Amino acid sequence: MGHGARQSKNAVRMPYFFERIENGGRGAISCNIGKEENMEQFKGKVWVLGDDIDTDIIIPTEYLALKTIEEMKQFGFSPLRPELAAKIGSGDILVAGKNFGCGSSREQAPEVVKALGIRCVIAKSFARIFFRNGINNGLLLLEQPDLRDVVKEGDEILVTVNQDVEHEGKKYPIASLPENLMEILNAGGLVKAMRQRNGLI
Repeated sequence: MGHGARQSKNAVRMPYFFERIENGGRGAISCNIGKEENMEQFKGKVWVLGDDIDTDIIIPTEYLALKTIEEMKQFGFSPLRPELAAKIGSGDILVAGKNFGCGSSREQAPEVVKALGIRCVIAKSFARIFFRNGINNGLLLLEQPDLRDVVKEGDEILVTVNQDVEHEGKKYPIASLPENLMEILNAGGLVKAMRQRNGLI
């Protein structure tokens, strides 16, 4: 865990790159917890992936030359599961292992995931740059250390944002996202959030 703090093995933390730095907080992001009005609840069908799903798996380099994300999305996850993109439905949920989104920092990766209709990705952990790019593109990303080990593909789960994920009657806690990130997600991405803040939409 670091920082000398004791936590139970079932504790759920903020992604490490949003945690407050204890030695004065220099460089830390303000972690105002999302308020109750930001909470949202939805159900979705699960697709299960493993550890270290990198951006080359999410969208291979050879398809980045295509002009639009709509053209690219049919090739999403094709090196690992060529059939997956065609099977994913709107509102489905990806559940993955550790280090989801590792590899190169291409912004097209979270854009493709969102374009496929994925409502959110729940992983044991995310690569730092992918997490930032995903949130900036309005893609909900949630960390949960235990769900991947119990959920099966095709299961339905109930997500209560900033609270928990329910699967077969058991609730798995998730950390609250900071209020500034919830603002971006609720707006549909960073650009839209800035336009709203500046009164442009």
